[in-house]
Amino acid sequence: MSVADKELAKSRFLDFIEGKSLRMTAQRQAIIDTVFATDEHFTAEQLLDWSRVRDKSVSRATVYRTLPLLIESELVSEVDFGKDQKYYDPNYGDHPEHNHIICEDCDKIVEFEDEQLAELEEAISQKLGFSLKTQKLQISATCVDFQKMGACKNKCWALLMQTADSR
Repeated sequence: MSVADKELAKSRFLDFIEGKSLRMTAQRQAIIDTVFATDEHFTAEQLLDWSRVRDKSVSRATVYRTLPLLIESELVSEVDFGKDQKYYDPNYGDHPEHNHIICEDCDKIVEFEDEQLAELEEAISQKLGFSLKTQKLQISATCVDFQKMGACKNKCWALLMQTADSR
């Protein structure tokens, strides 16, 4: 998402909050700035950690109250990748029809779009007598590095970050 698109998304969210007669607190502002500063999928706990870098006073409760508002505003999507926690997709507003490949080794998430896949989905829907509205494709995969070498640089990075977080 471009910087201009991120600023537009933030502006749309601020209008959404105002329309619900909610206050824009410093904590909520830190959360919003964090969400629209990343293109990565994130968990609620990651959002909390990242937001606290901007404002140490951000509370877990404010994160958990703000996430449903982001989803309701249709600027972020909650995604279930079959893991222990939900993930949030900040690119949903910009690209609502995209697909994901999820690495089972390191939990890396890669988004992709494919015109041929979109055409195939439409053709299958029509063939079966349906009109396609939305689609979600999630592919579970294993890193090629992990298959070849028994290790994955992304997993090593994830383990390093978990170790740092547990200190």
